[in-house]
Amino acid sequence: MARVEDDRTTVVERFHPTSGRLTGWLTMLLAAAVVVAGVAYRDEGFPMWVFGGALLVGVLSWAAMLRPALWVTGDHLVMRNLAETVHIRLAAVEELAVRQVLAVRAADRRWVSTVVGRSWRKAAQTRHRPSGEGGPQEGMPYADFVEQRLYELVDSARTAAGVRPGSPDQLALPDAVRRERAWLPIGLLAASAAVLVVSFFV
Repeated sequence: MARVEDDRTTVVERFHPTSGRLTGWLTMLLAAAVVVAGVAYRDEGFPMWVFGGALLVGVLSWAAMLRPALWVTGDHLVMRNLAETVHIRLAAVEELAVRQVLAVRAADRRWVSTVVGRSWRKAAQTRHRPSGEGGPQEGMPYADFVEQRLYELVDSARTAAGVRPGSPDQLALPDAVRRERAWLPIGLLAASAAVLVVSFFV
């Protein structure tokens, strides 16, 4: 049983972010520089609210732009977002699309990942184009590749489970979606927000 469980949770494929990483790192570096300056020059009158604000911005940029990730295991599509990690059973996916973000419908709800997306113009151009046809092709835009690859994985999982998209059997699949709270970023955001509030009174 342990081996079966390992096979189901082993990462099959990871998808790299299409945007936001450079901005996230630059924001974190700038925030870190301000925080260091605040510590070094506190006795010389450095505004503590600037220190607190930089700390909050740094944590927020990490949680919102650097922490999110997207991968697939044997049974699930996994979306790691700012405040939670969502495990979506591949066979339970009713529909999906990559627009400005990746949107997945499962368990009669919409789940979103900011890891993969298109620009507003590209999203508008592809809005009326059929998705999931043809499969991944060499040289295609990465957002298109991710969309097609996810369709392949979802279709394979549906076939293995013997369900059709939107069917009662699919909606009745057990453990379609599992959510895990991300207590580390939540705690860091709460702590940095508290530091900012306190800094106004110091």
